[in-house]
Amino acid sequence: MGFEDPLSIVEAHDGWRSRCLNLIPSENVMSHAARSLLASDMVHRYTLPGIREMDGRRVENAYRGTRYMDEVESMAGSAARRVFDAKYACVRPISGHISAMISLSATCERGDTVMAVDFADGGYPGYSDDQLSGLLGLKSYHLPYDQEACDLDYEQACLAIEEVEPDAVVLGASKMLFPPDTGGIRRACDEVGSRLLYDGSHVLGLIAGRRFGDPLHEGVDLLFGSTHKTLFGPQGGITLTNDETIDSAVESSLHWRTIDNAHWNRIASLAQALMEMEEFGPDYAAQVVSNARHLARSLDEIGFPVQCGERGYTDSHQVGLAGGEVASRFGESSFEVIAKRLERADIIIDCVGRLGTCEVTRLGMKEAEMEAIAELVGRVLIDGESPDRVREEVHRLRSGFESPVFCFD
Repeated sequence: MGFEDPLSIVEAHDGWRSRCLNLIPSENVMSHAARSLLASDMVHRYTLPGIREMDGRRVENAYRGTRYMDEVESMAGSAARRVFDAKYACVRPISGHISAMISLSATCERGDTVMAVDFADGGYPGYSDDQLSGLLGLKSYHLPYDQEACDLDYEQACLAIEEVEPDAVVLGASKMLFPPDTGGIRRACDEVGSRLLYDGSHVLGLIAGRRFGDPLHEGVDLLFGSTHKTLFGPQGGITLTNDETIDSAVESSLHWRTIDNAHWNRIASLAQALMEMEEFGPDYAAQVVSNARHLARSLDEIGFPVQCGERGYTDSHQVGLAGGEVASRFGESSFEVIAKRLERADIIIDCVGRLGTCEVTRLGMKEAEMEAIAELVGRVLIDGESPDRVREEVHRLRSGFESPVFCFD
């Protein structure tokens, strides 16, 4: 395209994405205040907090000039504990994947076994033998899944836990329409002495908003995940627990193991987002779920195949696309095909069969806009209208929602 420098590329990206309708469930937008903190002087700074052994001497910190970084970490941790009603929180993980690595390292040893949702069932691929689990020396097994219900097969899952006797069970998935039945899984874990972990990467904002269960008070030992999906902070990770022993193990899994320096500008931004979540989280989460259900229903009514209508479609920010029906209508590589076609109309989705309402909700859209979005999707994919024509109406709809809401801005 003839760009001369990175600034011109970023400006082009920003201008384009400000006109798009983004329905990717793993993305969101930050408030202006939270975003501005990413450009603070803390982006340059480095620290190694805590007592460490350095050249035979015990030092409190290898760097000086950190007094305000210590304060911002304390503020972010306190906000996280309040929002999630947790006794312990760690805000230093630099991504959701790193928070998963820390969590597994803190609760398992090499040679241990872990059970999680299979990637084929919408699970996170990092828990496979050839990915993160294998890197940590863990043997992974899959939790039985009910494709029709878009949820675990809880009876079979409990039997599988009792048979495998894993050292850890991980709830949560990348495609997650309904909150897990934590109680039954907890009882099965207790029978065999398993730790129960919860990868809440996609749903932390809904948990914070009291719309997707209360894992830490329903038997989960350790809750962790990404901070930039339904939780509308910067890209990063977090761990939360009420167990002091697990918290100590998390701290021991950090420096010179899974991370070196934390990103302090990100922690400042996360503190701001968590304070916004504390104030606005319940209203935001309720609107996210209402929008997801309304979008799913609207798509269903125009004949676009979506999942779990008999269960009310969804209790999360996600709408599941019915793969078999979509494939029969749009071809074998259906999700990729429709994603590329919608992108030509500046409607952004992923290629794995999910739609998400977290970003459009953060921009202030409600049920009426979900109907409008469903109509635009239908015109492109069902009616076969030119994406170039639909794009103009996408821009008109998007132009009325330029700044984040559910924030102090």
